[in-house]
Amino acid sequence: MKLLQSLLAQLENSQWQSPQTLQAMQFERFAQLAAHAWRHSPFFRLRFEQAGFDLNQVWTPEDFSRIPLLTRSELMLQEEHIRCHAIPSDHGQTYRMQTSGSTGQVVSLQRTDATQRYWLAIAMREHQWHERDFSATLAIIKATTPTMDDPIQAAKIGWGPPASLLLKTGPSFSQPLSMPIAQQAEWLNRINPEYLLTYPTNLSALLDLYESGKAKVPIALQHVRTVGETLHPGLRERCVALGSIDIVDMYSSQELGLIALQCPDSGLYHTQDENLIVEVLDEQGQPCVQGEVGRIVITDLHNYATPLIRYEIRDYAEAGPSCSCGRGLGTLKRIMGRRRNMVTLPDGSKHWPLVGAHRYREVADIRQYQAIQHGLDDIEIRLLVSPLTQVQEESIATLAHQALGHPFKLRFSYFEHELPGSGNGKFEEFISLLP
Repeated sequence: MKLLQSLLAQLENSQWQSPQTLQAMQFERFAQLAAHAWRHSPFFRLRFEQAGFDLNQVWTPEDFSRIPLLTRSELMLQEEHIRCHAIPSDHGQTYRMQTSGSTGQVVSLQRTDATQRYWLAIAMREHQWHERDFSATLAIIKATTPTMDDPIQAAKIGWGPPASLLLKTGPSFSQPLSMPIAQQAEWLNRINPEYLLTYPTNLSALLDLYESGKAKVPIALQHVRTVGETLHPGLRERCVALGSIDIVDMYSSQELGLIALQCPDSGLYHTQDENLIVEVLDEQGQPCVQGEVGRIVITDLHNYATPLIRYEIRDYAEAGPSCSCGRGLGTLKRIMGRRRNMVTLPDGSKHWPLVGAHRYREVADIRQYQAIQHGLDDIEIRLLVSPLTQVQEESIATLAHQALGHPFKLRFSYFEHELPGSGNGKFEEFISLLP
């Protein structure tokens, strides 16, 4: 508890430091991590030696940028060699975590009490930035969340870590994502939460019900926190139209924890620079300037068990500007998703499709939508709806062509109950299967 409180106090101060001061702090911490990895990680010792670095290296941004990227495949296949055979005693115990495997590649690695402490502190920072009322009711709908519907137990458990470790909170109710959406709406109305934590896709399905008049928005609901998926444009506007419901998005991964938090003032995503070095790189490996979209590469400054040094997480983001809030933390303007979420045009060029199916409901009662690119001119449109008429298909095709940015050949597939998913509860509206 005291260690967490101390770390929170440090974060409260450091966020207002200049970008230059924060970068100097990052490289000081990285030098310590690199020296530890040199001594205890066979993989990184060899990698540093091959790159001409040594134990007494004075790290500069230029030197750091020459370290080869750590790929997901390397982490999967060589984690045993990446892992350190010793960790500092003040980092506590180690524990093994495993990713959900949404890409078909399951990653397993070790984390420590120190990395967990940073996760808790940054999660609490997010609560504090948005000035949440900790006495309010929280509802959670996620993939593996157990059912918690007993008011007495919900009050006893509270919001859970980190908030409940530091203060008394209101009740926290939860349901798994497998609960049918109509039942979710009924359940939310019954518990009437001020706050809801769920995936963007699940929120979109709830909004479908509210907009159609088939369910009522909970009277108390004022704030939705979204996690786990890319938050697409349009979802915020739909929430505001239903009663000024605010959306706050968080960018995270299971390997690294919370990567970027939305600024309460500007809405930009602040990278958590005290814990991570977050790079946005173009295809040549150079840092992106403001407004450019590039791949995200992250270094965890506090994982001394399985070092993640320049780890290519395979997400893309748009580099952001300095924030008007005065914090020195870096920014991302948008989280774009993964490379497989980009559509490839017949000429080989790629771009991010303007996904979002809410306009499709003007044509038919489409409950869910997904586009799968099988070839350069072959896109499957999957719809959770009864088969459409030819006229309706033509209307959907027109909207899909606008979203995809090209008049692709389209083929329609219809599903009665649910669209095929990844099995981890997360959903992607567009997936390219091209190599």
